[in-house]
Amino acid sequence: MCELCVKPLFSNQPASPSRRAALGAIGAISLLGMSAAARVAYAKSPPKPENVLAPDQAIQRLVAGNERYTSGKVTIRSYASTRAALVGGQNPYASILSCADSRVSPELCFDEGRGDLFVARVAGNYVTSDILASLEYGVAVLNTPLIMVLGHTSCGAVSAAVNSYEKQAEFPGHINNIVTELMPAVRGAAAGPHQGTLVQAATIENIKQNVQRLHAATPILSKAAQAGKLKVVGALYHLDTGKVELVV
Repeated sequence: MCELCVKPLFSNQPASPSRRAALGAIGAISLLGMSAAARVAYAKSPPKPENVLAPDQAIQRLVAGNERYTSGKVTIRSYASTRAALVGGQNPYASILSCADSRVSPELCFDEGRGDLFVARVAGNYVTSDILASLEYGVAVLNTPLIMVLGHTSCGAVSAAVNSYEKQAEFPGHINNIVTELMPAVRGAAAGPHQGTLVQAATIENIKQNVQRLHAATPILSKAAQAGKLKVVGALYHLDTGKVELVV
């Protein structure tokens, strides 16, 4: 950390609103070392008490929500009823790293409302430094017990990476950045036996690689996972049925 960044935190001057917010965030992050019960006690009154779940309970809730979605028995919600509760904070029960594809909407496919899911999206559903920071915030500050990497069938980003691998295709603007990030998954899928097309295999491989990346990410996510406070799972959304299939 640079000297200019350190000095304001430890000066004797009264803290500005922005510095108070930063100190509050640091205090919240320190809660990661507490037990789940202690964190709940610290929060005193989470905006949505039903979202205080163990990792396995969070997975079960996502699965149940997707079953409602695919069967057409989705929950009728009154969004006005939760607005006041969520003004002062949030406690989502799961974080979702999803593709930016407009056909995939985590809140819809898991039949959830506002304040339930902490969603980070990028074409190709892979971990960037900013997305990692967002997911760390979800765990350290919002106490989310679950992260799901959610890929989907017929992913255009993965298809572009496969075209680049097989045909040396190039793409305009910054799209090649996405291809570069997805190439390890394409190479990994191509190197081993797989069923179906290379796009299908690379989609699954990309999910698995990013689950591993998040599970091992230091210092926050790996520590929470080792303590049993966090699970990282992967899943595939099927565009034709809406079904979400757990893959890792």
